[in-house]
Amino acid sequence: MHITFKLYASLTAYLPPERRSGNQMPLELPAGATVAEAVAPFALPMHLVHLVLINGHYVPPEQRASRVLNEGDVLAIWPPIAGG
Repeated sequence: MHITFKLYASLTAYLPPERRSGNQMPLELPAGATVAEAVAPFALPMHLVHLVLINGHYVPPEQRASRVLNEGDVLAIWPPIAGG
């Protein structure tokens, strides 16, 4: 299956260099892949995986290991962001 994988702010550094300027990339995953399985190859530090959205809908931390992705989903991840 194919999804769109997006990383924002400091997490874009975990994308391949040629994808960093656009902060997203297509990602091919096996059917039934979960959010955690999609993220694993990118070696994101879990303490930086703060806000996770699938098609604009929040995925709580306790559901990320079991939430299955579907064809065409957009998986977007933000780190914690501090304001001032």
